[in-house]
Amino acid sequence: MPMGRVWSVAVLGIDGRIVEIEADIGGGIPGVTIVGLPDAGLREAKDRVRSAVRNSEEEWPGEKLTLGLSPANLPKLGSGYDLAIAVAILAAAGRVPATRLLGTVLLGELALDGRVREIRGVLPGLLAARNAGMKRAIVPGPALFEAALVDGLEVWGAARLRDVTAWLRGENTLAPPEPPAHVEPPDVPDLADVVGQPEARWALEVAAAGGHHLLLTGPPGVGKTMLARRLPGLLPPLTTLESLEVTAVHSVHGSLSRTSPLIKVPPFVAPHHSVSVAALIGGGNGLAAPGLISRAHRGVLLLDEACEYGADRLDSLRTALEEGEVRIARAKGVVRYPARFQLVLATNPCPCAPPRETDCSCSATARRRYLSRLSGPLLDRVDLRVRMRPMTAMSTHGGDQPEATEVVRKRVLAARDRAARRWAEHGWQSNAEVPGPVLRREFALPGKVTELLDRGLDRGLVSARGADRCLRIAWTLADLAEADRPDGDHVAAALEFRERRAA
Repeated sequence: MPMGRVWSVAVLGIDGRIVEIEADIGGGIPGVTIVGLPDAGLREAKDRVRSAVRNSEEEWPGEKLTLGLSPANLPKLGSGYDLAIAVAILAAAGRVPATRLLGTVLLGELALDGRVREIRGVLPGLLAARNAGMKRAIVPGPALFEAALVDGLEVWGAARLRDVTAWLRGENTLAPPEPPAHVEPPDVPDLADVVGQPEARWALEVAAAGGHHLLLTGPPGVGKTMLARRLPGLLPPLTTLESLEVTAVHSVHGSLSRTSPLIKVPPFVAPHHSVSVAALIGGGNGLAAPGLISRAHRGVLLLDEACEYGADRLDSLRTALEEGEVRIARAKGVVRYPARFQLVLATNPCPCAPPRETDCSCSATARRRYLSRLSGPLLDRVDLRVRMRPMTAMSTHGGDQPEATEVVRKRVLAARDRAARRWAEHGWQSNAEVPGPVLRREFALPGKVTELLDRGLDRGLVSARGADRCLRIAWTLADLAEADRPDGDHVAAALEFRERRAA
């Protein structure tokens, strides 16, 4: 009984699994049966593939055709298996030799005329194929710019199904990826543009040095958004592994740039306050697509006018802030997307938000109701809280000029380097990633240093989670001061950052 066997990849979240596709011909009334948990889009593949094969001048088998996708218990979604199914059928029918199929994965959707169309998730799919020991991959021609990012895998691009069949017969060669073009990194706003606000600038530097979350509160026009947009310029460039991880998320989302697909700088995402929970966290039909918090992975998520967001949107961030990932359960399975971002909240102190606090017309109840949209559990996960004041002068003539991003960035990178070397054996890159128990046991500070923090715990002014975050901030302050360990002043400054309320 004729059999054909090829391989493709199933992408769930940004994790890929190798899928073996078997084609069996004969044994009953002519027809096509697909087994192995196909979704509606994959069940329609039999009609797309039949037309593509016929329009590629190949003969469609006139007998019963059974297609098996293994592992059978793994959900198979989308049209990315079309090319692999077509080749498996042709191999089973003896139309193409199977010698080149061993160790090859095929990805791509087929048009009715045989064109190979681009699909999402090529990068994480090929990374999974490489890790599984596959030798080569055939992808849609338009996806070559993305496939070329994977080292250790021979990658070829196909424009049509007939190009693939001719390659299998040894009649032609497929398109190789082009060498990546040199692209200048995007310009980032300079911190020198922000006049005044020394406390907020210092908090921004501390946040960048330790990877801490930040809350900026103040009247309109004092520079909250300006400061937040300058945070990515202070962060270190992404490592190779981080770049691939971030790029994989954008690949699944379908938002990669063709000119510079590899994302090397921390992303910056600033949604509007009307964003839905599904768009923020992730969602959609079938298995969930990545949300904005995953697109901000290894970068910055700015929630401007934070108190205008619905409580459900804000509180949906709480698990991601603690765990660095989001898990979304659907009937067809659970997907995981990374979401280790720095959160920056910017908000006005009240609904009327006048330039001067003395002109506020809001009652105390209205102010409390407005700020209560930032729930206690969410604020407990925000490390640094800064109250910004109105500017008193626009001119800086004759005074000190604001420090530029490049000057502050040097201090941030030096502090990051100290932290990375300290936590290297544990695998952590920044102080914000260190678990609280490690800070309290292996890196415990003397009682005299933490005396003020212990007093705050005893009086209920800070929670256990807040105390751990104070310790992380203290270590960041010590790194910026080039000290080996935090002292009492660092702990006191960290506690002061925590105690600054939005109101």
